[in-house]
Amino acid sequence: MNVLVTGGAGFIGSHVCAQLALQGHGVTVLDDFNDYYDPGIKRANVEALGSGVVLREGDIRNARFVQEVMAEGKFDSIIHLAARAGVRPSLLDPMLYIETNIVGTQNLLEAAHKNGVSRFVFASSSSVYGLAKVVPFSEDLPLPQTLSPYAATKIAGEQLCGNYAHLYGMKVVCLRFFTVYGPGQRPDLAIHKFTDSIHHGKKIPQYGDGSTRRDYTYIDDIVQGVLGALRYEGPAFDIFNLGENQTTTLSELILEIERALGKRAIIERLPEQQGDMPLTSADISKAQRLLGYNPTTKIREGIPKFVEWYLNRQ
Repeated sequence: MNVLVTGGAGFIGSHVCAQLALQGHGVTVLDDFNDYYDPGIKRANVEALGSGVVLREGDIRNARFVQEVMAEGKFDSIIHLAARAGVRPSLLDPMLYIETNIVGTQNLLEAAHKNGVSRFVFASSSSVYGLAKVVPFSEDLPLPQTLSPYAATKIAGEQLCGNYAHLYGMKVVCLRFFTVYGPGQRPDLAIHKFTDSIHHGKKIPQYGDGSTRRDYTYIDDIVQGVLGALRYEGPAFDIFNLGENQTTTLSELILEIERALGKRAIIERLPEQQGDMPLTSADISKAQRLLGYNPTTKIREGIPKFVEWYLNRQ
C-alpha cells in the first residue's frame, strides 16, 4: 500500500511508520512539527526512518495544503494520528484543539474522499468514555458526557469519520487508544516525566490519593492494532478499543518505575485535576476477535523496557 501517516513524526506515528516501511509499504509522513514538545525530537524520529520515507511538512488545519498533499500522493490509505493531545492543555486552549482535531480531521476526510482514498484509520482516545460506569469499557457503551475539550474533539472526529463512511463508502476504522507508553514516549507524558524526575531526585506530582487507574498500553501492541485496522475487511465504519486489558493504579505505576530505576520517588501530593478520568479500562475482546489484536506486554515488563531506553539516552 501507499500510506499517508499524519503525525508520523510523533511517538506513536514514528513507530507505525517504521513498521509500515519494514513491511514494504510506501510511507509519507505529514507533520507540522509544532512546539507542544521539542520539535527536534520529532525531526530525529523522521530522520531515523530513513530516506525511503517521504516527508510533507505542514498543518492539517490548512485545507488547501491537505488537498495538495492528497492529490500528489495518490494514497491508498491514511492513518490519521495528528492531533493536539492531552486533557489538561485542552482546558487552557480549547479552540486550538477544536481547530486541529475537528477541523483538521474534516479537511483530511474531505481531501481523502475527493482523491479516492479507500481506507482511513482514525486515532481516537479512551478519554471519550468520560464517566462511563460499566467497566471494562466496551465500544457499544453510550457516551453521554465527556470531561474535557480534548475528549469532545475525539468524539467529534469519530462522528465525522462515520459521516464519510456512510455518505461515500469510505472504509473507516476508529481506534480508541488507552494510555500508550514505551521507548520514544513524549516527554510530557506521566511515565516519561516520572522517570526523569525520580532519576534526577526531583519531586513528582501525584494528583489525588494515587488510586486512579489506567489501562497502560505498550507501543508495540498499539502498532499491531493499527496495522490490523489497516487490513480490516468488516463494515465500512467500525470502532475498536486498543488497550492492554489490565489496569494499574497511579501508586502502583510509581512503584514499578522505582523498581526499574532502583531509586525512590519523592512524591508531591496534589488535588485531583479537572478533566482527568478516575478510571480507564478497555474491553478488547472485539479487537481480539476481528483485528487479531493480541497485546502481550504487561506493565511489569513494559516499564523496565521504557526505563532502559530512557537511561541509554542520558
